[in-house]
Amino acid sequence: MDGNLDLRAAGFVPEKISRGHRERLAIVYIRQSTPQQVERHQESTKLQYALADRAAQFGWPRETIITIDDDLGRSASSVEGRFGFQRLVAEVGLGNVGLVLGLEISRLARSCRDWHQLLEICALFDTLIADTDGVYNPANYNDRLLLGLKGTMSEAELHIIKARMLAGRNAKARRGELHKPLPMGYCRRPSGEVAFDPDEQAQTVIRMVFELFERLGAVSTVLKYLVAHDIKMPVRIASGPSKGDLEWRRPNRQALGDLFKNPIYAGVYVWGARTIDRRRQRPGRRGTGRSPPRPEEAEVFLPDRLPAYITWEQFQRNQDQIQSNRTSQLGPVRAGSALLSGLIVCGRCGLRMQASYNNAGHTARYLCMSMHTTYEDPFCQSLKAAPVDTEVGRQILKAVEPAAIEASLAAVADVKAEREALERHWRQRLERAQHQVDQARRRYASVEPENRLVARTLERDWETVLSEQAKLVAEHERFLRAQPPAPSATDLAQIKELLADLPALWRAQTTSQHERQSLARLLLERVVVTVVGDSEKVQLECHWHGGTRTAHQLVRPVAKLKDLSTYNDLVTRAGELYRAGRTCPEVAKVLNEEGWRPPKRRDTYNGQMVRHLLTRAGVMETKHRAPRLITEKAPDEWTIRDLAQEIGAPESTVYRWVLDGRLSSRSIKINGAHGKLITADAATIANLKAARVASRNRLLASRIASPSPTTHES
Repeated sequence: MDGNLDLRAAGFVPEKISRGHRERLAIVYIRQSTPQQVERHQESTKLQYALADRAAQFGWPRETIITIDDDLGRSASSVEGRFGFQRLVAEVGLGNVGLVLGLEISRLARSCRDWHQLLEICALFDTLIADTDGVYNPANYNDRLLLGLKGTMSEAELHIIKARMLAGRNAKARRGELHKPLPMGYCRRPSGEVAFDPDEQAQTVIRMVFELFERLGAVSTVLKYLVAHDIKMPVRIASGPSKGDLEWRRPNRQALGDLFKNPIYAGVYVWGARTIDRRRQRPGRRGTGRSPPRPEEAEVFLPDRLPAYITWEQFQRNQDQIQSNRTSQLGPVRAGSALLSGLIVCGRCGLRMQASYNNAGHTARYLCMSMHTTYEDPFCQSLKAAPVDTEVGRQILKAVEPAAIEASLAAVADVKAEREALERHWRQRLERAQHQVDQARRRYASVEPENRLVARTLERDWETVLSEQAKLVAEHERFLRAQPPAPSATDLAQIKELLADLPALWRAQTTSQHERQSLARLLLERVVVTVVGDSEKVQLECHWHGGTRTAHQLVRPVAKLKDLSTYNDLVTRAGELYRAGRTCPEVAKVLNEEGWRPPKRRDTYNGQMVRHLLTRAGVMETKHRAPRLITEKAPDEWTIRDLAQEIGAPESTVYRWVLDGRLSSRSIKINGAHGKLITADAATIANLKAARVASRNRLLASRIASPSPTTHES
């Protein structure tokens, strides 16, 4: 059969090649799977280039023979990244190719999808395919059957080779002998054994990082600490002329995250921890679609196989902490004066409440606005954060009071350990700098004095390390000056006493709100808050870690007397005292003695407050004042009341402008009482109105940025 003719028979031209084929191009496709094959198997490459001579023997002119070698060093398992094969398919599809030559079918494609696509296009445009076994016409049924079988065998061969390689790799991994790139803090000995980095400072820094995370509990906080103390990370250069050298690099979040997630630091050999999900893999993007399960779920999990910086239990705690920081509904601890930000839950709708701030962030409120944001429902409830935080803080101190002594001892130990770690780190840095200086000096001393070409270079190197050493010594001196002196025995005793008095430590200015919030999250899962109606009574339910729940009740400030739950009883009692012939100041004195308290601001009642209470309740009659008669007023003069009505501002605002000197005024007597007349012409009034409008716009913008509840509370 013509399809099995040997192309190596010199001067023989198969009958399938016609004049129409020779009028088009002949393309020689060359490919090797890997760069290593290109480098080591050069004989195969030469054989493929020699196919151009075979095309010339078939009758193609040299100028119509094209060699495509763009895919040298690329696998044929997929068309992705094979620009030479894509060019070949494009030329065939344009009808420009009469013959495609390849050393064997596997050079063209090892994927049936790509191979049969090429066959379809070649059959459509009457293009022949040739290899070392013969010339084939894809439009011929027998040749098409043979080509399809060769393509299937080529793809199967690839899978068989890959399966053998994977089986060998898996067997080596199950023994824990499959080498992987080592992270910082480790090195590989010539025997292949994994060991700690021989540099003592490198080991110290790695251990310090894990201790910091155990104490601080967040990658970002550890990063801030390392940057603040100029602590760099030890990295062994993996390739290049300096391969194996130790380099100190700036810490970054990605490097720290990889360090905390790598189980090798717990002495565990893990392989196959990242499975590939084909549905999530991006075409042409290696490493995508990987889902990282827990290390113990990996294909190979060998504990206690490698030297460990931390225990497996500590590694698991670190992973739980990282996961909690990432996915916790509480969110991270944020700046703000609200103690329970992220912890407080609405007792009415069950959704999480938000912390809102005003007065330049000094005054915090808890408000439930989830239903309002989602469904435009009214706000569930809102209240000031101060009374809730005070009560919950008191409960927290009560809960940790039995552990005060242990906490004081642990704090003293932490102070000593942190100081010793920093001092040890600086000693090692200075020792390394001195070693580099001594090394540079020995190199300079070993060169012949006459060899100035080398001596000048070594001299510059010596001066460079001397300059770096001097700079490091200056930084160390600045560090020592910035550090407080080591705590004496008296200082340590005071620390213990202070920690024993937890309420004083909680209220101390040196205790940041961030630390209080962190302590609250350690003890509490959530705090459910329910305001009883619109009254001053608030019910708290603290859900502690471990399942314990405690119920509490507190009194919050409200805006109006009518919002008090005891308002009706208060009016009744004040009315009884007034009808008994007591004056308003006397009624206020009795109410204070009986324990009645106003809703806000003041701790006791006074006569004026009682008068307003009884007047609003209808117990006392309102006294109407006679209209004021002013005869001395000039054309541009206004009373405070008249000017306030003209501008549209409260009288108190106008009075404050007078006190601040913003408006000029003069004193007069009105109905025998002292009063003021304010001078304000038309231009002044226009300016005041414009300022009033601008103030309202700023207030509206602030409310849009931080919405407040519809309930009017102080």
